[in-house]
Amino acid sequence: MSDPSWTQVVKTVEPEQPELKRALGPGLLLLFIVGDILGTGVYALTGQVAAEVGGAAWLPFLLAFGVATVTAFSYLELVTKYPQAAGAALYTHKAFGIHFLTFIVCFVVMTSGITSASTASRAFAVNLTVAFGLSDDNLTTLLIALAFIVLIMLVNLRGVSESVWLNVVLTLVELSGLLLVIFIGLWAIAGGNADWSRVVAFETPQDKGVLLAVSTATSLAFFAMVGFEDSVNMAEETKDPSRIFPKMMLSGLGIAAVIYVLVSITVVALVPIGELAGSETPLVAAVEAAAPGFPINDLLPFISMFAVANTALINMMMASRLLYGMSRQNVLPPFLAKVSPKRRTPWTAILFTSALAAALIGYVSLDPKGSIVALLGGTTSLLLLAVFAIVNVTVLVLRRQPVDHKHFRSPSVLPVIGAITCVYLVLPWTSGRPAGQYTIALGLLAIGVLLWVVERIYSAVARKRTAGITK
Repeated sequence: MSDPSWTQVVKTVEPEQPELKRALGPGLLLLFIVGDILGTGVYALTGQVAAEVGGAAWLPFLLAFGVATVTAFSYLELVTKYPQAAGAALYTHKAFGIHFLTFIVCFVVMTSGITSASTASRAFAVNLTVAFGLSDDNLTTLLIALAFIVLIMLVNLRGVSESVWLNVVLTLVELSGLLLVIFIGLWAIAGGNADWSRVVAFETPQDKGVLLAVSTATSLAFFAMVGFEDSVNMAEETKDPSRIFPKMMLSGLGIAAVIYVLVSITVVALVPIGELAGSETPLVAAVEAAAPGFPINDLLPFISMFAVANTALINMMMASRLLYGMSRQNVLPPFLAKVSPKRRTPWTAILFTSALAAALIGYVSLDPKGSIVALLGGTTSLLLLAVFAIVNVTVLVLRRQPVDHKHFRSPSVLPVIGAITCVYLVLPWTSGRPAGQYTIALGLLAIGVLLWVVERIYSAVARKRTAGITK
């Protein structure tokens, strides 16, 4: 079942391939993590969370932060123990040595990144047409989205330093939008224009009990907390990852949690729950209630453009590094491990993931107002929670395989708690998720299984060809 080579550190598929450039220090890594967690989800998510639990919308964000933090401890032990690209797929690969399981984990994580980047690219196009008053027909939006993903690809090919510094700029703009909501809201609250009783008003839908409502809301809120796991795929491009990853990952999660809780409290205090639950732009509604003359409708498309651009950039960086790392481990074809000698970026993996993203953008554009666009975010959360459950198990399994350097060690009880809570938020009868999310997830997994069969056939043919040459 297992192959001893799968539990060893494979330095490279081809000896002459250069290593990736180590460009991320503590500050850049922190901004990468914060920028990846903060995203457009919170701009529309607060209203949906409030629809499940009423004014206590801040509670699911806190619970989601707790689940994410417990899982982050597992990631920290693994990334400092194995500071290589590929993240969860690599850890699964080393723990179990089951090619199929490794491939599926790799495919799920890659798919989550590409679906997120693709929908972000389309959202960028939509916001650009609104911001500049362009035609909003489907063809124009599609062309802008495709051009944007090509631009992201070029930045990614240019080098990790350029990509990360662009991430810094985009993160600061993205952060400014959320801070704007918080500061305007606090100004209105200080002036007595808020109802604090709504912040502790717990209301659930009639068809759900308290536990199921909280579980559903936490599943929604968890989508806003994902992203921290993308950073482990940048381990080979981080300076001294075993030392700086623990502080930066936990700091990034803490910063994001504080911002989300402040946003949710501010919005609930300013906007009546009924109006908030039915709003697709709850943050806009909060600013309009706090400062009626503020031109938020004119400003929000530009802030959203930067936010979704950051999401697309980080997810495409993650997806390409994931394929590169697993190619080095002989799980994927070796051509995906090629590194540009000059730029020291995984250029074949970047081209491959960009092509997949472009194809998905075209697919989503076939039904731009349909349920598939709305459900992709929840499906991404569902798939990643399943991966997180596996990661929490691999921590305990890999403790039987010591390494020759110091690394972070998570308290043994945390991976157990993490695995149980992640599974709880995945199961349909405990998470309260809509059936459509499971339909899309199963469809994506079916594609993954098909690709695994194709990859196995390709590998078998390649081995026979090599054996024939050596005879």
